[in-house]
Amino acid sequence: MPSLKTLRNRINSVKSTQKITSAMKMVAAAKLRRAQAQAEASRPYAFRMGEMLAALAASERVNPNANPLLVGRAQVRTHLLVAVTADRGLAGAFNSNIAKYVRQQVKALEAQGKQVKLFTLGRKGNDALRRDMGGKIVGTKNFVGRKSIAFTDAEEVAQEIVRGFQDGEYDQVTLVYNHFHSVMTQRVTEQGLIPASASPVNDNETEHNYEVEPDDGTLLDRLLPRNLAVQIYAALLENNAGFYASQMTAMDSATRNAGEMIKKLTLNYNRARQANITKELIEIISGAEAV
Repeated sequence: MPSLKTLRNRINSVKSTQKITSAMKMVAAAKLRRAQAQAEASRPYAFRMGEMLAALAASERVNPNANPLLVGRAQVRTHLLVAVTADRGLAGAFNSNIAKYVRQQVKALEAQGKQVKLFTLGRKGNDALRRDMGGKIVGTKNFVGRKSIAFTDAEEVAQEIVRGFQDGEYDQVTLVYNHFHSVMTQRVTEQGLIPASASPVNDNETEHNYEVEPDDGTLLDRLLPRNLAVQIYAALLENNAGFYASQMTAMDSATRNAGEMIKKLTLNYNRARQANITKELIEIISGAEAV
């Protein structure tokens, strides 16, 4: 059985850890409220952008000269996966779920004879995928030390992706991120970026006729890169809210586990202490009887 000093040190160590996890839980809860509000505020804008694209793309998809960002390329040889993770850990399986899903997608696409490239958003995703897929990573960006994610960050990523697509580095682009559903649920979500994944048009809106100036094609040329940035930004906000929810849940679980461990260690400490007292009493009584 461990000594009383060892058990005391262990109890103090676990208590210190419990204080840290409890503080991290409260910090994550405070940040979650703001991140959740940002994610929910971005959803209507991203959805309406998709609806607008769907309305404009209805006629353009059959146009042989349509923007490749909208219709993609006829033959897909290279597929780019944009993996969105967090910059920090201590959030359970939040980051590892994305890495696991990306690895599965890479194997599935390569089995179809396609070449796969990766673009990582978030330090944890880059660290996890670089170990076994470092040669496939063509770009990376993280937000370490940033209090919040700005739309300009998404625009920079979108411009880099569009530039690579126009240079022929890849033919299709898919975004993979954790979509925030609730504090307890964050689901790995896949969304097509190129060709654009436009939301279906509402049946009630198809009855209206819109006049577009100068023309549908010119407007799409301006909207498609913008839509790419909007969808990436919305995914970053969803992922950010999901991270804080996962971290809060993980730290709450760690705090409760630390409390249970403290109870067990305290029980063992009291038993060891009682055993030492009993042993000393027996030695004293035995010595007195011997005299």
